[in-house]
Amino acid sequence: MPMPNLSDPGWSGPGQPYPSQTDPGQTNPGRSDPDRSRLVLIPSYDTGPRLLQTVREACAAWAPVWVVVDGSTDGSDVLLREAMGDDPGFRLIALPANGGKGAAVLAGLRLAAAEGFRQALVMDADGQHPAASIGAFMAAAAAAPDALILGRPVFGADAPLLRVRGRRISNWWANLETLGAGIGDSLFGFRVYPIAPLLRVMQRHRWMRRFDFDPEAAVRLAWAGVPLVNLPAPVRYLRPAEGGVSHFRYGRDNLLLTWMHMRLVCGMLPRLPRLFTRRLIARRLRRPPRDATGLPPATRR
Repeated sequence: MPMPNLSDPGWSGPGQPYPSQTDPGQTNPGRSDPDRSRLVLIPSYDTGPRLLQTVREACAAWAPVWVVVDGSTDGSDVLLREAMGDDPGFRLIALPANGGKGAAVLAGLRLAAAEGFRQALVMDADGQHPAASIGAFMAAAAAAPDALILGRPVFGADAPLLRVRGRRISNWWANLETLGAGIGDSLFGFRVYPIAPLLRVMQRHRWMRRFDFDPEAAVRLAWAGVPLVNLPAPVRYLRPAEGGVSHFRYGRDNLLLTWMHMRLVCGMLPRLPRLFTRRLIARRLRRPPRDATGLPPATRR
């Protein structure tokens, strides 16, 4: 599987369109047969026409690509069936009612695990996440199959300042709750998850079903001892005229995150001895949380 280069001159920078390997309306003739252990999983709720473009970009970079339509009422499942039904690397999973991002991911993971998949790259349907980075993230996942590959967002000029600064609060709490395990960004959802550990975590708890999925998944996997690897990934915010869709609600979702962090802080307390021990061992072995640079955080510039 060819790996896109994050520094490729075809990508003109943060906030700019991502390069496509092929015409978005065509199947990539150079794409290899579907991978049997890693898949791309795209949860979607009322994303509109932009969903088809996202799926085509993902299918040009990787196979298989599964889309979980989470009770959408915009007809996007019909559009996908008509446009992508002949692609052997594509699968559509339509849920009867909206349950939230985490619930949609969980439904896809259960099916993927039943078919023998070990890792899933989860990306948003709204065009924020870079399909051109799928190959690089999958290569990192193949090199560290037990790790959580976390995207670290590279923002462009189109990023709302409130969103960029506001996420620092969640990041601070996530690193407190894990004693600095190495979560580069707790809210960025472009990630490769090890399926079995994530399923174990999600099936033990009734939370992590909506906007709280991304940060809580990272924290609980860190608690479980899953290694963390951070890789940079460009992120863009599309205007409505470009097909951009956002279901983020400032008051509702920030209340959900506040409640989540309260629960996680309480969950951290009985885990403190284990977290302190793990941190001390990591220091003694000089193997701090890794980044794409391969350097420990204290020496990165």
